[in-house]
Amino acid sequence: MTSTVLITGSSSGIGKAAATLFTERGWNVVATMRTPKPIEGLTGQENFVVVPLDVTKSDTISKARDEAIKKFGRVDVLVNNAGYSLFGAFESYTPEQLKQQFDTNLFGLMNVTREFLPHFREQHSGTIINVSSIGGRLTFPFFSAYHATKWAVEGFSESLQYELRPFKVRVKLIEPGPIKTDFYDRSLQPTRHEAYDVLMNKATPKIMESGKSAPGPEAVAKTIFAAATDNSNKLRYPVNAGFLILRKMLSDEMFTNLMCKFAFN
Repeated sequence: MTSTVLITGSSSGIGKAAATLFTERGWNVVATMRTPKPIEGLTGQENFVVVPLDVTKSDTISKARDEAIKKFGRVDVLVNNAGYSLFGAFESYTPEQLKQQFDTNLFGLMNVTREFLPHFREQHSGTIINVSSIGGRLTFPFFSAYHATKWAVEGFSESLQYELRPFKVRVKLIEPGPIKTDFYDRSLQPTRHEAYDVLMNKATPKIMESGKSAPGPEAVAKTIFAAATDNSNKLRYPVNAGFLILRKMLSDEMFTNLMCKFAFN
């Protein structure tokens, strides 16, 4: 029987690369996005469909789930990939911006997961893959809100795995480091506070450069596919995550000093 995957945030970057890879590997793919648009090379294939889904709107989540099940009979893997990042000093974030950050990266992910849990429990199988970040286990300057959401995703996922294991439902975390996608353009929402301009002007070019020299989203897509086909209870799957090794080796003070030197010197 052909397996089915539903992927959120499939219009570009990691989501698009994952949709492409799963389709090429013969899976049924439900590529979801806020504003549906064709994906070159995929649209029109029998095992591929684009469905509207906005993780901040509950009615679109349930409709996408129902449409996926109607089209392919079942969903075997859910990939929670949709997300973006505020970028700037915490003082520059408005309450509305902070709410939107959490609504998308955390509560949206939770709401999508909640909608699929009855389906997975009833079929006594399923895999939930949450695309987190190395930023869920360490931090960089000017990403405080983004880090807060990703640390929450890590804790949510780690706890959720316990209660779902008796139902044969697995939870997986994908933890990309720097990846060359449009995250640094379309998915990065900069904010400004003049008190931090000097620091921001020093840090921004270095942060942007880390993305330009990084592997592409295909590397993350391959890791997502590996997690989807891994029948073990392994939880975390890092990608280009050398910073995690460094973080484990250094004390809090040493790592903080290193990040300040990297960003502000």
